[in-house]
Amino acid sequence: MNYAIIAAGEGSRLAQEGVAKPKPLVELQGEPMIGRLINIMLRCNAQSISIIVNEHMTEVREYLESLTLPVPLNLVVKTTPSSMHSFWHLSRVIPQGKFCLTTVDTIFREEDFKGYIEAFETDTAHDGMWAVTPFVDDEKPLWVDVDDEMNITAFKDKAWEGAKYVSGGVYAMTDNAFRVLDDCIEQNISRMRNFQRALVAAGQHLQAYSIEKIVDVDHADDIATAEAFLQA
Repeated sequence: MNYAIIAAGEGSRLAQEGVAKPKPLVELQGEPMIGRLINIMLRCNAQSISIIVNEHMTEVREYLESLTLPVPLNLVVKTTPSSMHSFWHLSRVIPQGKFCLTTVDTIFREEDFKGYIEAFETDTAHDGMWAVTPFVDDEKPLWVDVDDEMNITAFKDKAWEGAKYVSGGVYAMTDNAFRVLDDCIEQNISRMRNFQRALVAAGQHLQAYSIEKIVDVDHADDIATAEAFLQA
């Protein structure tokens, strides 16, 4: 499995709240968040890891360049206007085949992630598998509508009666998604959630995989929340 990490945000909210380190280097259980993700991916049969950081994150770039990994590390240094644009730049270096993409501040338990990756590795019926969760942690969650077989039918900005899941910020897919991503860029579509809607509109078959809890680190107090979640 190939992996990719979007770590190109500014982390401005953390900085405004007194967190001195860049978000990817904020430690959870003694590991920088981005290092923790890399190590989990290595333990989940990584064949390559592709990461994008912005041009102002010199500490993060230096940290990544100091690593010695047993698999190729494709590092993109680029400041982008959105996570979807970051993904587009990553798509130029992600090897062909199946891959899993996540943002650096998406926190999950390793055992949950392993089960999710194993499910996608053996899946032959879908173009992608999205990690979804009934736990709503995001300030502006992307709600995921599914049918009785957990096939994704729509992505929505607002909840509705009977809504169960929100996107967990972890996306497993094949390189077939790159054609849709290119179209989004050409049409000046922005935001990752609009790319996800474009996948459904293009007829790609996406499966939802439910994980009990996934949390984001957006604010200073989220760090303690994430620590407690991982220790529980």
